[in-house]
Amino acid sequence: MFLKKVFLLLILFVLISFDFTYALCSSSHSCILIDNESARILYSKNINSKQLIASTTKLMTFLIAYENGNLDDYYIVSEEVLKMYGTSIYLSIGEKVSLRDLLYGLILRSGNDASVVIANNVGKSYDHFIELMNKKAKEIGMRNTIFKNPHGLDEESENYSTSYDMALLSRYLHKIPFYLEVSSTKHYMMKSDLKTYDWYNRNKLLSLYKNTISGKNGYTPRAGKTLVSGAMKNNLSLSAVSLDDGDIYNTHIKLYDYGFNTFSRYMVVNKDEFFYEDKYYGGRLYVEESFYYPVKENEVDKLNILVQIIKDVDLNVSNKVGNLIVYLDNEEIYREDLFIEKEEVKKDKGFFDKILDFFRKIF
Repeated sequence: MFLKKVFLLLILFVLISFDFTYALCSSSHSCILIDNESARILYSKNINSKQLIASTTKLMTFLIAYENGNLDDYYIVSEEVLKMYGTSIYLSIGEKVSLRDLLYGLILRSGNDASVVIANNVGKSYDHFIELMNKKAKEIGMRNTIFKNPHGLDEESENYSTSYDMALLSRYLHKIPFYLEVSSTKHYMMKSDLKTYDWYNRNKLLSLYKNTISGKNGYTPRAGKTLVSGAMKNNLSLSAVSLDDGDIYNTHIKLYDYGFNTFSRYMVVNKDEFFYEDKYYGGRLYVEESFYYPVKENEVDKLNILVQIIKDVDLNVSNKVGNLIVYLDNEEIYREDLFIEKEEVKKDKGFFDKILDFFRKIF
């Protein structure tokens, strides 16, 4: 009887563990939930598995266009659009369209035609645009990503990435107000010199989940359904990614519900209230930035702060005198410079001050 109870408890434990590990992303090959401010990974599954990413490619296309183009510039549509298929905004050859409107069409309607017009006009050439995409990926830290086109179609060329890399891209994009403006827009109308467009956002998560603030979905038969999105609640900004996922919207809703119900944005270091009197230099130290981190309720007591002083700094040259290091459960999660207040920095120390400094260094 005792062994039977133990066996049943073991089965129950396995079922609970299975549910926690896989239930949130049971329909996806790979998924991740990440905090946009700190980059802390809150949930993960196969996050370094390389996958075709379909039209979520257009997030990098958007970024390169935004950082290298002028939103108010107008481009003339040429025959490059004739080779495009799949989702489209139906541009006409000879039509004059602004980069701003092309980016709305790119994100809201996943316009493959818009992507090639952008790639051919931003930068020196189409190939140069792809080079910029890959260069930016490396700058962001997307180590397992390769772009070969600006749209995500994968019959002639293939774009590969991981859910972790795409989360880094989403996190980067969340620093750009124009991206949040475009990707959160549900309805957009624009006029070119030839016709009027009336677009509704293809990202259904905007309607299904009220805390959604961004997103781009994608699909090809080979890649499956993909989605990169962002949501915000209680000052906690998160990004979710799922690749090759048959139920993308429910996956993201479950991920966000888990994140917002489990983690809180906690102020670990308040720059306005931080106080440390340093005995070595004889002055008050300060930090330039406050530090917030998403933590579970039972993790707050596991946070520790270490002040590390750098000795023999020439205060006439620099007032950086150390580092502030934050640990969570003995793992370093943050590091910031420590400075001594300017009024404490003496440009020309007197004879007795130099003697005191000498003995401080000895003892």
